Amino acid sequence: MDLVLLQNWLDNASFAALFVTMLVYWVGAAFPNLPAINALGTAGMAIANLCIATLLGARWLEAGYFPLSNLYESLFFLTWGITTIHLIAENSSRSRLVGVFTAPVAMGIAAFATLTLPSEMQVAEPLVPALKSNWLMMHVSVMMLSYSALMVGSLLAIAFLIVTRGKNIQLQGSSVGNGGYRTNGYRLHKAGELISQPATAENNGVVRLETNHNGKGNTAVLDLITTPESSTLINAETLSPQRLSLAETLDNISYRIIGLGFPLLTIGIIAGAVWANEAWGSYWSWDPKETWALITWLVFAAYLHARITRGWQGRRPAILAASGFVVVWICYLGVNLLGKGLHSYGWFF
Repeated sequence: MDLVLLQNWLDNASFAALFVTMLVYWVGAAFPNLPAINALGTAGMAIANLCIATLLGARWLEAGYFPLSNLYESLFFLTWGITTIHLIAENSSRSRLVGVFTAPVAMGIAAFATLTLPSEMQVAEPLVPALKSNWLMMHVSVMMLSYSALMVGSLLAIAFLIVTRGKNIQLQGSSVGNGGYRTNGYRLHKAGELISQPATAENNGVVRLETNHNGKGNTAVLDLITTPESSTLINAETLSPQRLSLAETLDNISYRIIGLGFPLLTIGIIAGAVWANEAWGSYWSWDPKETWALITWLVFAAYLHARITRGWQGRRPAILAASGFVVVWICYLGVNLLGKGLHSYGWFF
């Protein structure tokens, strides 16, 4: 089969797979008692990931260089990265809700690359002189993988805000990966159907809620600790323990994924500075792309600093991570729409 025809088939197949996967995840979220539907979502994301990997590999063989020289290749590499990070996050969280948020973004990017970009921008072109360097693979691929991880982490933070309905649910412990309890009124050990036990003087104001999980005699316990700081929160809280447990999972996985993306972003920026010095004689020239890469780095550095050093949990860092989703898109695509700067070749003019 001709490579061009194979690429056309693969990009359309990946878009179709992501579109169907998005619908599957949404149906699974609406009808959570259909486990087979949820398993189909994971399979669809894996199929799309494989199609995109094959597409990029075919272009690599055809053009003879790593496929990150124009917008079409970059968008599909970003989609491949998002689907890869999605599979990692979904496997870690054991929650299919991840795909409800990541699948539409991946599908939208693939649709833009496949259906919106003109055909001349989808053709592999010879590299411009500035890109004929081994740093192309090192710098650009690491930056794109960091964008993928940061986008997925930010999407999970947005999911956390939606699940908690914007309430100020403060979590404790997930920043060091050893979560399992929350302050400000909640200590969750395991979720299940609640059987409440009221607080008394003997139990020091602890409301103990016990469950019988699946009717098999396995008791799960949820302690609601009534302190002066948390009594108002407990009285106002309407979220179920299942929703709170899901929120804790999303918060923890979001933190871990952003913790993966931030070092990649740092390495990518350093590699870009070294490449810039070789190509243009300067490590940093305050190009629009460089400036927004620095802004992106500062936003997520602030997020990690707030969680690790300041001990922020829950809503406040989630809002910061959600704003990072917009910043990443401006850095990745927004500045290139202007067609200005040293990073504008191969994109829009």
